[in-house]
Amino acid sequence: MIDFASTFTIAMRSLKINKMRSMLTSLGIIIGVSAVIIMMAIGEGSKQRIAKEIESTGSNIITVMSGSSSSGGIRGGAGTKPTITLKDSDAIQKQCPSVLVSVGVLRDTKQVVFSNQNWSTTIYGVEPEYLAVQKYEVADGRNFNQDDEKNATKVAIIGETVSENLFGDMDPLNKTIRVGGVPFKVVGLLKSKGENGMGMDQDDVVFVPLTTGQRNLMGTEFPGTVRQIVVQAKDSESLIKAQQEIKNLLRERHNIGKNKDDDFTVRSFTQMLETIKNQKEAMSTLLMFVALVSLLIGGIGIMNIMLVSVTERTREIGIRMAIGAKGSDICIQFLIEAVTLSMVGGLVGVFTGIIGAEITGFLWSDNVTIIISLSPILASFLFAGIVGVVFGFYPAWKASKLNPIDALRYE
Repeated sequence: MIDFASTFTIAMRSLKINKMRSMLTSLGIIIGVSAVIIMMAIGEGSKQRIAKEIESTGSNIITVMSGSSSSGGIRGGAGTKPTITLKDSDAIQKQCPSVLVSVGVLRDTKQVVFSNQNWSTTIYGVEPEYLAVQKYEVADGRNFNQDDEKNATKVAIIGETVSENLFGDMDPLNKTIRVGGVPFKVVGLLKSKGENGMGMDQDDVVFVPLTTGQRNLMGTEFPGTVRQIVVQAKDSESLIKAQQEIKNLLRERHNIGKNKDDDFTVRSFTQMLETIKNQKEAMSTLLMFVALVSLLIGGIGIMNIMLVSVTERTREIGIRMAIGAKGSDICIQFLIEAVTLSMVGGLVGVFTGIIGAEITGFLWSDNVTIIISLSPILASFLFAGIVGVVFGFYPAWKASKLNPIDALRYE
């Protein structure tokens, strides 16, 4: 019967004799486990960030944009050719059964000035329902009303980023700002939403009534056209059906023939975020593969050192066998050494991985969300142990098969 206690003691004593070599042997495992934990933390953070974004914006939002322009063989992106109008928006809301709300949107970038402060930001001309559709909340003041829309009132609602850069700690309500040289009265301050899944600051915005934007800020040579239409489906289950209804209606309204391309683009916000999510997951998978390769390289390093150790200690093995140790005792001893190297490396790797993940989140807090969970820590630690068993088995088996007489003669 194998005496595990004494075998374990002998194995630990052997590792202590060559402390530096033991530490360097574990280095590959440390790096591999650390990399796995950091990559998993980044990947999990990305998933939760996108899930939070879908929750904050809504999983039933559809965006309709104008088509793309083409000149001299050069094609512009979606929205470069004005083809959608407010009448299209009204028709979508009235004639598409799966649609709850449809609002037209104008957008431009302009300089906003208050006193001696100025800030370049995105100006949105929107209908009153837009804030609710996009889940913006007014923290102070009020939203637009139908009178503002009807009379093209020069009022504005600003985001927190704009407020901080123009007003600092001052209350912005009822102050007059100049947007593109036109005076607007601030009637509302938005509750902060932070960045969206695409890295855009959702608080760096100024909203004005759509009619005001058309007449005073973002006039177009094509009256009645809008930059985009934001549609809210009745629920997330109606999203696909609503997209098809919108597409069919607009093709009919724009007299697009059967074999002709659409002069508009219909996208759901969820689909765009899912695309980003898939891209991030693909990158995380690639990096995870690299991390696992590091673990395997660490395992090969352990096997290499253990083979060297078997060669160096051949005479010791012969003496142990001569005084009664069995092949299984020798095998277990060397296997314990390999697994210990791997598990110690895994344990150190867990701590360095957690610290590395925290440092990554601190240094790139604007672009990276770090979520450290227990499951990847346990999985990487377990995998490190498996690596020790797999790559330590052959040296242990080789040591157990040595001939005692040949081993004693070994110089």
